[in-house]
Amino acid sequence: MSINPPEDDLLLLIGDTARLIGTYADRVARRQGMTKAQWLLLLKLSRHPGLSQKDLAELMEVEPITIGRLVDRLEARGLVAREADDQDRRIWRLRLTPAAQPLLQVMAHHRDDIAAMIVTGIGQEAIQAMQQGLMQVKANVLGALKGTESPNDHHDSKFAAAQ
Repeated sequence: MSINPPEDDLLLLIGDTARLIGTYADRVARRQGMTKAQWLLLLKLSRHPGLSQKDLAELMEVEPITIGRLVDRLEARGLVAREADDQDRRIWRLRLTPAAQPLLQVMAHHRDDIAAMIVTGIGQEAIQAMQQGLMQVKANVLGALKGTESPNDHHDSKFAAAQ
């Protein structure tokens, strides 16, 4: 096991980069009177209209109570509506209101700006390689989360292959 300087440690680099991008995105969202979490909720609902609060919580990887509070704030601003589920009256389905559409356009503009900022100075070939590499990293982690392989299994299989 080697210990790399922080700038050479891939796990730290990925984590630090994601955190910094999130911090920057939150700063941009706050200038619009919102939070990054509220923007993310609006984006997820624009892509998956009619989700339940529970399903949205799973999708955003937060607790349902967190979604409830976010929805309360967005509902108060007239951006999200709760609708009763046709099959189960205990479930609320979430939909964006027409008032959310202009905000989604503003968000798309800021998202484009952030995407352009993070690749400034990087060639198109390198950008494509990063995208492919990160998609594979994501697939690897999703596979591990689904139980197909744990880090110890991966290490053990490499060790066994070397024997």
